[in-house]
Amino acid sequence: MNITTKGRYALRIMLDIAQQSTERYTSIKEIARRQGISIKYLEAIASTLNKAGLLESSRGKNGGYRLSRDPKDYSIGSILKETEANLSSVPCLKGQQVTCSMAAQCETLPLWQLLDGRVDEVLESVSLADLLAGRLPPVVLDRKTF
Repeated sequence: MNITTKGRYALRIMLDIAQQSTERYTSIKEIARRQGISIKYLEAIASTLNKAGLLESSRGKNGGYRLSRDPKDYSIGSILKETEANLSSVPCLKGQQVTCSMAAQCETLPLWQLLDGRVDEVLESVSLADLLAGRLPPVVLDRKTF
């Protein structure tokens, strides 16, 4: 699995906004300054997150973005799934869907499906609130998960 810059920055945007007051909107300019990321790139990512319903937006002098729900209600997986084309470990999988014509003869396919299922389980079990608090849930810390 390869998480692109877009996915990593999406998590940084969400965490940055979550650290601000839930009552006010945070401008892209403020986020860009704190995170050291280009305003244009942040605008594109924030627009994607807004269209997916993960952020709310407001225009005007005090406009910007804010979370549409509580940080505990966002899984890291849900954020990455909006920004990443494919979170699978191999290109012949897209989620749990097999996209390869050789699947019937592939001895390694069950391994990749198991791995992707476990990665998905971990990404879905960690919330923005967990990252803000600097903690990971027991399922992530349990080495038997992998």
